[in-house]
Amino acid sequence: MDVSTTAVTWESLPWERDPAQPLSRSRRAQISSTYEAAVPATIAGLVPDVDPTTLSAADDARAEIPRFDAELSAMLPGTELAPLAAVLLRTESASSSQIEHVTADARALAMAEIDLARPGSNAELVAANVDAMTRAIDLAEQISPATILAVHEALMRDEPLTSPGRLRTEQVWVGGSGVSPHGASYVAPHHSRVAAAMDDLWAFVARTDMPLLVQCAVAHAQLETIHPFTDGNGRVGRALVHAMLQHAGATTRATVPVSAGLLRETERYFAALTAYRGGDVSPIVSRFAEATFAAIGNGRTLAADLVEIHAGWVSSISARRTAAIWRVLPLLLRQPAITSAIVQREVGLSQPAADAVIARLREAGVLTKASGRRRYVAWVAPQVTSALDAFAERARRG
Repeated sequence: MDVSTTAVTWESLPWERDPAQPLSRSRRAQISSTYEAAVPATIAGLVPDVDPTTLSAADDARAEIPRFDAELSAMLPGTELAPLAAVLLRTESASSSQIEHVTADARALAMAEIDLARPGSNAELVAANVDAMTRAIDLAEQISPATILAVHEALMRDEPLTSPGRLRTEQVWVGGSGVSPHGASYVAPHHSRVAAAMDDLWAFVARTDMPLLVQCAVAHAQLETIHPFTDGNGRVGRALVHAMLQHAGATTRATVPVSAGLLRETERYFAALTAYRGGDVSPIVSRFAEATFAAIGNGRTLAADLVEIHAGWVSSISARRTAAIWRVLPLLLRQPAITSAIVQREVGLSQPAADAVIARLREAGVLTKASGRRRYVAWVAPQVTSALDAFAERARRG
């Protein structure tokens, strides 16, 4: 049955305060014996009511995505696209984490990706989000409940208290106090409703009868409304968008860093989610359209910066055309922190050959030595990490 609203309704549920929890008198007075939890709308048959201006912007943004995707294939002549695609995926993951106030600079993230970050650091959390985003795209051929559980498992792999890869079995809320849902800015549906709500969401995601960017924005907002996990919902929801874009063929190689666009005005993003829960779809579609344009513009600048860096490296190195060093340069674009073991594995070199290439790159100023918490030496390409940090600064600055 077709429905036209995404507005949540509310149900009153009992709440038992933990008598052992010490609270001030004013806080105790705020906690009653009941609370109001959201009941999400069913959207499997939703006919989104999007205003014409927003719908036009979404169509234009949708058309820009494959153009950007195609541009990247010609930006590094003589090399594979993979370096730029991997960089964009990393920047999207970092931006998505930053929306949740989990930040790490490019050097720290690069070290975390080769398992040389400080345990429990933000860099390790962002690296987990890179893995989660990668898994979402790898599983995009068949988007299903198992897909999103696998993404959550990758994201929260080192946080067992968040039940990685499993739907929540407790009440959660956003804002307010950790003691009770009273005073929260949003109280998610009771956990008994989550499984059915997610089945309804998958039915919506499987549809092919609406503009893609509208569908992505609604699916993301609905997942945020359901809040199916105890933690990581925002990052999983943004990963879902990329899986949907890939599944629909809008992107085949590159990850459009939409989260970097959302970073420009996070308050409007959160306000759009609130409007969606009130039944107005247009604001969240508008934010995704605007974020797509902003992300592509920023992504083009980043890609151009990396191509310029690569060209500078090529001009500063003299070696025969078949030398292994030429195969290592693209590796540094997508993985700016390396060890000899990584070069051996990724490029297929012996240890002496890998060490010799690293020595030449260090002499050319391409690599600098980085410290790690293990005995073997790591090396970083500072020009690449600086370009990634500049991307992040542009995203924040708008």
